[in-house]
Amino acid sequence: MTLLLLGLLITLFLLNVPIALAIAGASILSIMIFSNFPLIMVVQRMLTAVDSFPLMAIPLFMIAGSLMDVGGISRRIVNFAEAIVGWLPGGLAAVSIVASMFFAGISGSAAADTAAVGALLIPSMVKRGYKDTFSAAVQASGGSIGVIIPPSIPMIIYGFITGTSISKLFAAGILPGILVGVSLIIVGIIISIKNGYGSETKFSIMNVFLRFKEAFWAMGAPIIILGGILAGIFTATESAAIAVIYGFVVGKFIYKEIDIKKIPNLLINSGILASSILFIISAASIFGWILTIKNIPQSLASNLLYLTNNPIIMFLIINLILLVAGTFIETTVSLILLTPIIMPLLPTLGIDPIQMGLIIVTNLAIGMLTPPLGICLIVSCGISKNSIMEVGQAVIPFLIALIVDLLIITFYTPITMFIPSLMK
Repeated sequence: MTLLLLGLLITLFLLNVPIALAIAGASILSIMIFSNFPLIMVVQRMLTAVDSFPLMAIPLFMIAGSLMDVGGISRRIVNFAEAIVGWLPGGLAAVSIVASMFFAGISGSAAADTAAVGALLIPSMVKRGYKDTFSAAVQASGGSIGVIIPPSIPMIIYGFITGTSISKLFAAGILPGILVGVSLIIVGIIISIKNGYGSETKFSIMNVFLRFKEAFWAMGAPIIILGGILAGIFTATESAAIAVIYGFVVGKFIYKEIDIKKIPNLLINSGILASSILFIISAASIFGWILTIKNIPQSLASNLLYLTNNPIIMFLIINLILLVAGTFIETTVSLILLTPIIMPLLPTLGIDPIQMGLIIVTNLAIGMLTPPLGICLIVSCGISKNSIMEVGQAVIPFLIALIVDLLIITFYTPITMFIPSLMK
């Protein structure tokens, strides 16, 4: 049954069947052929999988990100980022990454992060003499931070699958997100110096103050979201609802840039994106259920342990598997399929589920930069009008930096566990 299940899944993927339909189809066919379970159980499990309070945060964060984009918050964040780091060599490259870090604290989605900031900065960088492939590579790299800095949709999914505290996962992502952002800025500066890209502005405390004043309400969103979660005032899902209200109030009544007539389309588009993720989760729940009743995760975990009992080597093997999966499999699917296989290894590795969550999410963030399914790469290429292979070559130095960051996150526990350890 296992071989048939995996064979059907791979075949449907190769035939370009939509991901959710491929997973559900392979699972249903396997059940029909090899078991006597009534098919009504498929419907029940799919419904139960998404009947979850934590998963409500996914559509809410997507709506919040869209509201803050059309409400002028994204533009003000970019202007503030330019005042902070625009004076560095290759100033707009640094601005792109810093703005992505700020926006990551709002949207929870790497694709939304890349699109919101990239639509403003990629054309601006090209206009000011930056190579188009470099501009797209910088933005794709910065956008990948969107799933590491909280709030993060993949962290919500991981927490839902494993029963791990989503609030603590969010807290664990803060320092790794800063580490990744700083390393990407350093790479961007080195490449900019080599290519002769200059600074965009002179540093001025007054300019920083003025830009901060302009972006004050925009910066309030990540502060309220993260501050409320870390202080234990509200849950991740409640913070998403607050983010929606905050984004609408600021965009409509303070910045006065939200057109009420556009709200229905915004809600529809956000709903479509969120439903595609939830459909994958519900379909994958059937797949996961089959794996569980056949004890496949435990069997695969035992085989991995049979290869080596050295924790360092085991960590490297896990990272390699995740990196390959992130390259060829969509993020949500990778999380749902691989997390149950990895979790049984945690007692042997002596690692907290929260740290493993950050390791998995960071691996999948790297996968968002690699063809053929690197979503951040695809979004950046769509904006810059370059081919994926052209931008893929330009993104290699950033990938190297991200892999170094991954190793630090994997083997230096305090960077992920320090802030969660301060929470109740």
